[in-house]
Formats: sequence, structure tokens, C-alpha cells
Amino acid sequence: MHLIRLFLAAALIAAACLPARAADDILDAIDQARKAYQAGDLSAAKQQLDTASQLIGQKNAESFTALLPEPLPGWKADKAQAQAVGTAIMGGASTATRSYHNGQGQNVEISITGDSAMLMQFAALLANPMLAGAMGKLVKVGDQRAIQNHEGDVIVVVANKFVVNVSGSADAQSKLSYAQGVNYAKLSKM
Repeated sequence: MHLIRLFLAAALIAAACLPARAADDILDAIDQARKAYQAGDLSAAKQQLDTASQLIGQKNAESFTALLPEPLPGWKADKAQAQAVGTAIMGGASTATRSYHNGQGQNVEISITGDSAMLMQFAALLANPMLAGAMGKLVKVGDQRAIQNHEGDVIVVVANKFVVNVSGSADAQSKLSYAQGVNYAKLSKM
């Protein structure tokens, strides 16, 4: 019996030394919003829901960074950056960007943008082949239809809710190669 108590005491001490599970900030904000709403404090409820929405946007933007390609041979890449902009600015958006550079001083920047009502409307326009063709030539990027403008920049609309934009000073073929490196299969399932 003494051995069992000693074992339980050791287990409790070990458990107390483990780091506490981090609270989920999104669920906390939603729960605070619910409590404020039930208390009749609509302003605090809205503020907490806006906070939850912003946190979700940040989480989405961070997940986009994993879909950006590795640098092409002879190129180097900066660390991917994630950003979420609240709904007050252009209907909100989550964006991940990464910049690439080569030894000739050329650069390419890729951005993935989503979570925006305004972007969804724009994406629907780009999905129309007649309108898209007026913006540049239609090209295939994997299974995706894309637009490549006169500067060689590539715009890809994915699932009518995400836009991948590849731009920079590099040649058109390099931009197209980078556009092909984005993980569209995973992006389309988000």
C-alpha cells in the first residue's frame, strides 16, 4: 500500500512539472463572445467575435505558408511570411508570401491570398475565360487555368476563393516555374 501511494505521489509531481496545455485562443474568444452576448453586452460580443475571426485568419495564413514552393536550383528563398488583415480593410484577407532571389539579381514573389469576400468576387471574374483572356494569355499551371500578363506575372484562381500571384523581375518562364511549384491540391481543399 505504501508503494502505491509513493507511486501516485511521484506521478502527480511529474504531471505538475509538465507544461500546461496552451489554451485555444480562438475558442476562448468565441466563448467570451457567447458570455458577453448572453449578458447583453453586444459590443463586447462583437469585439470578441472579431478577435476570433482575426485569429482564424492568422491561422489560415500560416497554413498557406506550407504550400509555397522551395527555391528553384540556383535560387534562394526568404522565410515565408503570413498576415491576416481584418474585415474593415477590403473585406479582410489572409495572405502568405515568400520572396526568392537568384545570383543575377532577379527576384520572384509568390503570394497566396484567401478569406476575403472581395477576393471571391474578383476570383469569379478571373474564372471567366473571356474576361481572363483580356488580362493576358491563358496558361495551364498543373490542373489550374492561369493568366500570364505581358510582364510574365502569373495569376491563378483556385476554387474561386484563393488567388495565387507570382510576380517579380525574373523572366516569364521562371515565374511560371514558381507558379507550378505551389501545392494547389492542398490549397483547393482548404
